[in-house]
Amino acid sequence: MTESILSTLQCLGSLPPEWPEDLLSTITDQIRASGEKVVVLDDDPTGTQTVHDIAVLTTWNVDALAAELRRPEQAFYILTNSRSFAASDAVALNRTIGANLKQASILTGVNIAVVSRSDSTLRGHFPDEIDALLDVLEAGNMLCLIVPFFLEGGRYTVNDVHYVAEGDRLIPAGQTAYARDAVFGYHNSNLRHWVAEKTRGHIPCSEVGSISIDDIRWGGPKRVTELLLRQAGRRACIVNAASYRDLEVVVQALLNAERQGSRFICRTAASFVRVRTGIQPNEMIGYTEVTGSSNRGGLFVVGSYVPKTTEQVSALLTQTNVSAEEVHVDRLLNDGNRIHEIDRVRVRVNRWLENGRDVVIFTSRDLITGASDRINLDIGRRVSESLIDIVRGLDHPPRYIVAKGGITSSDMATKALNVRRAMVMGQILPGVPVWKLGEEARYPGMPFIVFPGNVGESDALARIQKNLARLQDKG
Repeated sequence: MTESILSTLQCLGSLPPEWPEDLLSTITDQIRASGEKVVVLDDDPTGTQTVHDIAVLTTWNVDALAAELRRPEQAFYILTNSRSFAASDAVALNRTIGANLKQASILTGVNIAVVSRSDSTLRGHFPDEIDALLDVLEAGNMLCLIVPFFLEGGRYTVNDVHYVAEGDRLIPAGQTAYARDAVFGYHNSNLRHWVAEKTRGHIPCSEVGSISIDDIRWGGPKRVTELLLRQAGRRACIVNAASYRDLEVVVQALLNAERQGSRFICRTAASFVRVRTGIQPNEMIGYTEVTGSSNRGGLFVVGSYVPKTTEQVSALLTQTNVSAEEVHVDRLLNDGNRIHEIDRVRVRVNRWLENGRDVVIFTSRDLITGASDRINLDIGRRVSESLIDIVRGLDHPPRYIVAKGGITSSDMATKALNVRRAMVMGQILPGVPVWKLGEEARYPGMPFIVFPGNVGESDALARIQKNLARLQDKG
């Protein structure tokens, strides 16, 4: 079945009024009183795009997890970057993290609730990662709630169909470029059918539950609690949502159902995480909080290939005076040319940074693909490793770094900058988080801007550069 493209205004305007009660403060109080810790496994670093004042770990040994569980904050992230892995490797990683979390929970006596944060456009290792976590946590009776709503990116779920906003239209997700992803492509926009597609029929759409917007907005927490309690025996349930208030109703109902013995694991986009962790919304952080005191240039590293990123790179190059260094992917994939290409770019970027010029490193925009998912992942990994080598070879620390794309951001943080623990300061633009790097990092305290590939207007990178450059000129 092919779903229709809708008018955003007409679709959202036709929905019932939101539930009238603000529930977030109550949710926050209940999470704190329970002593439970929400642990978010993030398959790339863009999942921090709705939260602030929360830690991100890039290591997951038992000691590190136990230390984080003992801290007073009610939640933390673990950056797995598993979206860049083959399915078998993602499964193995989730099994390891799940086992270590279970051991750390026993060691500290702190109960945990697990959220598997993934892409709002439905790309990622589902159901593999959820199955691995359920198995190792010995929680096979948990219901998986699927909540891809992401307000900041214009992703809405209505009547079980997931939509991506483009201008004033809502495009069914299965009709977007994201659905044609070389590794994680899919056909279905209706999430009940999407679950059946992704599980290869092991969970037929007739066995997928659903919480409708009518349930949420007319019935409120009581109605949704009743529905969650009735889901016994189901393995998956779709959560429709078109606003943060919808998520508040669902999370309040989830907490109610948990108190009555039900257990849940959640596969979600970033908006759900803020509500499930009880974090209050925050204003965008100011540009003065982002730029460092150095007189060096700032650095943009772009690896994402989605069309939105290509538009943003084009605007950055045409609307600013940023210095540009294109990395030719075909040379990186040739063993004879790879080292020369890395050295060429590294030398030039060093020169720009030393002279106080902002510079963007971007991969050539022609997407090179292989004959299989594994080959495509290997190509992406080869490109990412080359960008890491370029940044590792820099002699001059930038004032700040903007990493564009989920895999690029993760690899820059963990492999180029040696980050083990960072704090999310907030967002510089809607859906664009800023981290403050920890003391163990190569550049302690440096602002690190995680810019998702599929977020932002076409001039978003240019706006960041111009605002930060303006502050440098004033300084």
